[in-house]
Amino acid sequence: MKKYALIAIASLLLALGGTYFFLSRGQVAQLPESALEGREPKFTDPRKEILPTVRIADAVGWAAGTAPTAAKGLAVTRFVEGLDHPRSLYRLPNGDVLVAESRAPSRPSTGVTDWIQSKLMAQAGAGGVSANRITLLRDADGDGRAEVRSAFLTGLNSPYGMALVGDTLYVANTDSLMAFPYKSGDTRITAKGRKIINLPANAPNNHWARPLVASKNGRLLYVGIGSATNIADEGLDAENTRAVILEVEPKTRQYNIYASGLRNPSGLAINPVDGALWATVNERDMLGPDLVPDYVTQVEFAAFYGWPWNYWGGYEDRRVQPQRPDLREYTRRPDFGLGAHVAPLGLAFGTDSALGKAWTQGVFIALHGSWNRDPPGGYKLVFVDVDAKGKAQGKPRDVLTGFLDAAKGEAHGRPVDVTVAGDGALLVSDDVGNIVWRVAAVK
Repeated sequence: MKKYALIAIASLLLALGGTYFFLSRGQVAQLPESALEGREPKFTDPRKEILPTVRIADAVGWAAGTAPTAAKGLAVTRFVEGLDHPRSLYRLPNGDVLVAESRAPSRPSTGVTDWIQSKLMAQAGAGGVSANRITLLRDADGDGRAEVRSAFLTGLNSPYGMALVGDTLYVANTDSLMAFPYKSGDTRITAKGRKIINLPANAPNNHWARPLVASKNGRLLYVGIGSATNIADEGLDAENTRAVILEVEPKTRQYNIYASGLRNPSGLAINPVDGALWATVNERDMLGPDLVPDYVTQVEFAAFYGWPWNYWGGYEDRRVQPQRPDLREYTRRPDFGLGAHVAPLGLAFGTDSALGKAWTQGVFIALHGSWNRDPPGGYKLVFVDVDAKGKAQGKPRDVLTGFLDAAKGEAHGRPVDVTVAGDGALLVSDDVGNIVWRVAAVK
């Protein structure tokens, strides 16, 4: 009897899964990706979706000897490979590079939706158990490859952001901001570490990664906290201290909300020219493939960016109840669109890069790539020019492409984070290829 019951349940799950995929093939974009980029992206009417469009590229990795395609005048090589889902990168003052090998924290499956979501994550290369490790990479002989690899910090909880201030390394787990002692040249930290503050990680904790950056003077830390759901689907109480950037004073362990209404501030950086805080933000889903543009913006103190009630400075999302039209006039407009559903993550200013003049006055941004847009968007590293006044300008320029084979529906890789190495080359983490790529000027 139990056998037949299990077969019936399995059949039901398969039927539900098949129905889901049939219904959620979804809508096709009406606009090219370029129309959704820049300071004035084009906006169309929302096309609400009962189920999201699903267009996931199968994660296949890179064959031996293959690599992304670099822009003219640049070359790309493998800095290190064989990692376990490499995410954020951080360059230490002595030139060592830290990489967080991390995945979403494990959580119990509570129904068919969770089961389907786990299958989709696995297809995109994001499933599995988190290594919960920060690894140190060292290119001791200067040949452009990391011949030293050491488990630098272990026993973490879905770690992501890192920042060194003096002799203290701060690490943002999904649920806590931690501090560890560091000495230049260390290849491993064994100290337990001390907690600075707890970070919200309440279920479903869909946006689990916590980017981290220190202010220019090192006195303050900024932590990005994404929303728990798409548009406060489980009520605003579940979004307490979420969809925000926190400003933390580690010495006193005091913090405040620096900016709010940012659905998922997935990457943070400080402009080295003026010390301004910048963020990449992943916007909301299920308004169709042409909405809403993800963006990069200079983040203003105490600014409200609209989530969940509105987007891009005042377009109302009427799905959210109760409505708050009174907030529209207080909503700050983002600076620069990057395309809808392209999933921008890490960013790094090119000030110290050695790729050439064309790549110094602006910011590099990793577009992780869409899972719910037809045709897919993102899957590349781009550069956005920034003028002398700190304003993003023009259109994004491709730096690394070829992560996606659209014809086959396969992803060789997905870029996550970018940092400038000590020699001025770029390092780019790829969590599908399990590689850190090195981009340098052609000699």
